[in-house]
Amino acid sequence: MVVGHCPFRTLTILCVSKLTDVPKRILIGRALRSDRLGETLLPKRIALPVFASDPLSSVAYAPGEVLLVLSVAGVSAYHFSPWIAAAVVVLMFTVVASYRQNVHAYPSGGGDYEVANTNLGPKAGLTVASALLVDYVLTVAVSISSGVENLGSAVDFVIEHKVLSAIAMILLLTLMNLRGVKESGKLFAIPTYVFVAGVFLMIAWGAWKGIVLGDTMKAPTADLEIKAEHQGLAGFALVFLLLRAFSSGCAALTGVEAISNGVPAFRKPKSRNAATTLALMGALAVTMFCGIIGLAMATDVRMAEKPATDLLRGGVPVGDDYVQNPVISQVAEAVFGPGSFFFVLLAAATALVLFLAANTAYNGFPLLGSILAQDRYLPRQLHTRGDRLAFSNGIVLLAGAAALLVWVYDADSTKLIQLYIVGVFVSFTLSQIGMVRHWNRHLKTERDPAARRRMFRSRAINAFGATFTGLVLVVVLATKFTHGAWVALLGMVIFYGTMTAIRRHYDKVAEEIAAAEERPDEYVRPSRVRSVVLVSKLHKPTLRALAYAKLLHANQLEALTVSVDPAETKALKAEWERRGIDVPLKILDSPYREVTRPVIEYVKGLRSENPRDAVSVYIPEYVVGHWYEHLLHNQSALRLKGRLLFTPGVMVTSVPYQLASSEAAKKRARKRQEWNAPGAVRRGPVDTRRKEPSGKA
Repeated sequence: MVVGHCPFRTLTILCVSKLTDVPKRILIGRALRSDRLGETLLPKRIALPVFASDPLSSVAYAPGEVLLVLSVAGVSAYHFSPWIAAAVVVLMFTVVASYRQNVHAYPSGGGDYEVANTNLGPKAGLTVASALLVDYVLTVAVSISSGVENLGSAVDFVIEHKVLSAIAMILLLTLMNLRGVKESGKLFAIPTYVFVAGVFLMIAWGAWKGIVLGDTMKAPTADLEIKAEHQGLAGFALVFLLLRAFSSGCAALTGVEAISNGVPAFRKPKSRNAATTLALMGALAVTMFCGIIGLAMATDVRMAEKPATDLLRGGVPVGDDYVQNPVISQVAEAVFGPGSFFFVLLAAATALVLFLAANTAYNGFPLLGSILAQDRYLPRQLHTRGDRLAFSNGIVLLAGAAALLVWVYDADSTKLIQLYIVGVFVSFTLSQIGMVRHWNRHLKTERDPAARRRMFRSRAINAFGATFTGLVLVVVLATKFTHGAWVALLGMVIFYGTMTAIRRHYDKVAEEIAAAEERPDEYVRPSRVRSVVLVSKLHKPTLRALAYAKLLHANQLEALTVSVDPAETKALKAEWERRGIDVPLKILDSPYREVTRPVIEYVKGLRSENPRDAVSVYIPEYVVGHWYEHLLHNQSALRLKGRLLFTPGVMVTSVPYQLASSEAAKKRARKRQEWNAPGAVRRGPVDTRRKEPSGKA
């Protein structure tokens, strides 16, 4: 009947692709063929900044978090910081050693989720997945917010518009990652390595000045005093404070698991390269963390949770105008001197690497999302790769969730960091327990003595890791729950419930549409096929639809029109008879000038007359070449199709007719040599030799 439009989904794809194709290519580059996936694999020198930028950059704020918590008991509590740092170092080495076993045993990229799912069951696997998804979102929010705060100390506009600046940075990182893992990795490698080199230079120069030259280095806050909220803590209160400081310092471990999720992105040999990258990351992070803590003690850095009132200069609070710089910034100023080249370089590299630390999540979240989608716990769209062979849908989803979190918490890293690390220690603990069961299972069948010795050693490492990270998880929950950790737990519950519901839906649909061995009534061939061609006017699209319907030899064929304007209907009937068309024309009256309802009721009537008959409805459609032309044609076809799709036993067929303007779209496609419609990469190469439709009636 009324023609003039393509189906809604086709219309949407065409309109969006035509409007965004050129800017999309400018922003993220040309689409890559599926067979070029191997070219995007990463060498170790690029994989390190891609997957380890989060734990490497966390040394910029983790030492400060330790001192902030200890300041509650005053400066006297600072002498516990080396012991807390030592505990964090032991934990880091334990986790790194444990994950080196993971990447060898499970190199497919499932990481903690695959380990827990395989060895502990689907519920444990889904718990780990929920924890990691929450942690990845928080990684982006915390890293970006912290970077904005560091940059804001030098640029007033940034600190005055923290939320806007943070969201803009998230959008920029999203765009960079949509260009592909390898391209973004090359871009991120330089500032990451500059930051690492700058921190090592600061540690080495500070040690030389302090130990060899005997110089006295003082941080900008060295002359300040701290007003202790709880002076002279002892017993359980002191232990609780130290545990809370330790849990804050554990922020240095976030992102360690990303390498185990990203094993497929490494060049061959994948497992060995991933294990080497893990060891290198652990060594760098531990050295920088301990070095900064040591220099902070040597230069008398002072930090307070409420600097305006708890930091005193000559017994007087410094006031609201005081800006408390991060520990790494204060140490750099003491070692290199204020305003010096290396101080400015390290400050700039620190701010930049904190932004780029979010890239760990941009690689971990989409990979995990793809695996979960493959297991039907997330929408299937997350499993497919985009034009640049990155998991584009997962990247966009992560960016949206992180931007929402930044907006809700006003880009305040102090508030956000309280939500942090709960999820990662849940995944650490369950993953290591799963690895212990993995080795137990293999030891039952392995008979080679050398292989058994390796398995015993690996099991011991994973067992120690499970015990240690389990204890840390208890500490984190006990010390951080009321400070915001409950929000992270709530997020895990939401993710778990959502993914469970998605899996239940997919399972239900799969069961519903599964082809049964027997042949129930709905599989039996229909008794008859009754075809209906919808007509509005007698023109070429209508004649093509009639010719196509005749070709299929239905048991009964008729044309159907709705009388909205009696004069037009009379003219149509006269023209129909004049041409001698041998298909009966059925005219439906519509006193209220409706088109959709009369057609739907008529088709349903055909079905009710004989439920074993199938009704085939043919709708002519225009194919146009410009997006704005879609707005100029009748929308009745869209509404009709939408309603007919819900009518059992009714088949809807669109019969396209190419208007002259469609040639413009063909010419544009030829100029690009390849039609880069959404999903073109996933469909494979296009056969450009295929002939185009002639467009003749």
